[in-house]
Amino acid sequence: MKRTGILGVGKYLPENILTNADLERMVDTTDEWITTRTGIKQRRIAADNEATSDMAVKAAKSALKSAGLGPEDIDLIIVATITPDMFFPSTACLLQHKLGARQIPAFDISVACSGYIYGLTIADQFIKSGMYKHALVVAAEKLSSVTDWEDRSTCVLFGDGAGAAVLGPVDEGGILGASLGADGSKGDLLRLPAGGSRMPASIKTVENKLHTIKMEGNVLFKHAVKIMADAARAVTEPLGLKGDDIDIIIPHQANIRILNALAKRMGVDPGEKIYLNIEKYGNMSAASSAVALTEAVEEGRIKKGDTILMDAFGGGLTWGALIIKW
Repeated sequence: MKRTGILGVGKYLPENILTNADLERMVDTTDEWITTRTGIKQRRIAADNEATSDMAVKAAKSALKSAGLGPEDIDLIIVATITPDMFFPSTACLLQHKLGARQIPAFDISVACSGYIYGLTIADQFIKSGMYKHALVVAAEKLSSVTDWEDRSTCVLFGDGAGAAVLGPVDEGGILGASLGADGSKGDLLRLPAGGSRMPASIKTVENKLHTIKMEGNVLFKHAVKIMADAARAVTEPLGLKGDDIDIIIPHQANIRILNALAKRMGVDPGEKIYLNIEKYGNMSAASSAVALTEAVEEGRIKKGDTILMDAFGGGLTWGALIIKW
């Protein structure tokens, strides 16, 4: 079995910035409340004519440049998104065309905030088996298109963006282990009710804002801390790793209180071990982990030989954790 490493990473963030001060003029909220409860100061919002695939292609090109490869070198494309351009064709197929890649397999996965870790894990299996050599994994989200901008409990949380990674065989290090999971019985805690076969689009679904994110925040918070801690334990224990062995934790950027609670459960200093960019971007679903990993590399927070823990949870409920030796 081959080892799979991350050969290059990239990101794209829309130019438009929506600050907490802007939100104060839109809904009944305050900068102090948002910052204290979430850790978010601002988020990026894609342009009206900017779809998920448009952001995905920019992040993908950045990752390919970082890896020193071209679209012709890629054998597989996986896109993690819950905000595809359309139900079908997949955003991955649209990305394949926009990149000018060969007629390689391309598909989407819908795993909400856990999507990037699921995507990396899936790509790892194809590369380790020898079926494909290079895979492109992109996490891209336009959550602004499914946000209820009159719901002050959710509209303060979400932003848009994309991150990407190119994976390929390496002689040492790489992905050491992964743990994935899901609990469909708790799917109602975070959902987008309408638009599918259960509740097709209609005048009524639009009027009742059923095409926007619905979240049971307080209940989800309680599950999130335990889920992320359990996922971290499930991937570190088989490898004999403890908190001190992890050089940096790249978590899903959902809520600063969740991440501080995770650090406490793991027995690590959040300021030292946990990478945060939630203040700048908010929760970008699957794209959060992808952008965070990219920025940690760009800022020199990740160096050759470092042991990285990626950890995420999302709607489904889903979760995943990944150990990478850089």
